[in-house]
Amino acid sequence: MWLKRISILNYKNLEQVEVAFSRKMNCIIGKNGMGKTNLLDAVYYLSFCKSATNAIDSQNILHDCDFFVVQGFYETDEGEPEEVYCGLKRRQKKQFKRNKKEYSRLSDHIGLIPLVMVSPADSWLIAGGSEERRRFIDVVISQFDREYLEALIRYNKALLQRNSLLRADVEPEEELMLVWEEMMAASGETVYAKRKAFIDEFIPVFQSYYSYISQDREQVSLSYESHAAKGNLLEQLKEVRQRDRILGYSTRGIHKDDLIMQLGDFPIKREGSQGQNKTYLIALKLAQFEFLKRTGSRTTPIVLLDDIFDKLDASRVEQIVKLVAGDSFGQIFVTDTNRDHLDKILRKIEGDYRLFEVDGGVVSERCNEEEEI
Repeated sequence: MWLKRISILNYKNLEQVEVAFSRKMNCIIGKNGMGKTNLLDAVYYLSFCKSATNAIDSQNILHDCDFFVVQGFYETDEGEPEEVYCGLKRRQKKQFKRNKKEYSRLSDHIGLIPLVMVSPADSWLIAGGSEERRRFIDVVISQFDREYLEALIRYNKALLQRNSLLRADVEPEEELMLVWEEMMAASGETVYAKRKAFIDEFIPVFQSYYSYISQDREQVSLSYESHAAKGNLLEQLKEVRQRDRILGYSTRGIHKDDLIMQLGDFPIKREGSQGQNKTYLIALKLAQFEFLKRTGSRTTPIVLLDDIFDKLDASRVEQIVKLVAGDSFGQIFVTDTNRDHLDKILRKIEGDYRLFEVDGGVVSERCNEEEEI
């Protein structure tokens, strides 16, 4: 599936945008703060029912406006049209529709349009807490495994209920506590098994991409830690129940899972340079793309590359350009403040591409390099 056209009203600083895209490469230039990332975020919203940068939906409405609308007009690999609509009015529930039929649950939409986004915000995967790294895993697996998403939803519901009982003024009933602990354990075991299977297959793909981009200049590793690997989750929850009651929250479970990211034998958070960290993050996201493509989903994922060349030396930029210009990728959106970077990509593209400029929330198509001469 690829995005043929997008229509945007009052989304962030994009007041009114109507843009038709290339099936292969879409390059977007503009100064910082002009709306390049907002355009990519609108594309992201159509896949995940939410913004990549602001989880509070009402804050994505253009200032002094009462609503936003984002519509995407897609075409499947078989040539069939797909239309996705999202609309939100202040103080009202947002509407999400596929082919004019509203979803009863937003989770039913996840996975229809696989998408991978690389952005400066990814730095939190390394610098942030474990919840950022769990979210990375969840976003990948939820796009192709409905059972995983359902188990994760059940687990989070049970976790919320258990934490509520732990914080109650009166001692919670044993039977009620056990109900939620059993749900946490059962759904948590499912989530753990699927996360472990994913990571085991994901690691060599990730290392291959890192090796290619860095040209084997350094070695990196990735590993998965979980309480579920240490024994029966239900027994662990029972064991720590009294301690959790004192603390007021659950200290065991798959909501504490983490990815251990290393450069050589040390944490990359501590030892990595800006360029090494950026390479690590890009390799993670490209491996995410490769994994989604391998799962046999109905379409090649759309890839959004937001300002990826910053902090990288020329040789790493060149390796990334070779990758994204190749035939293994489908539709790509790439932004940069520097047109030279984008022109390097366009010179290597054999086939359809489009170049856009964003200035003050206005998106206009630009001619290519040859046409300007």
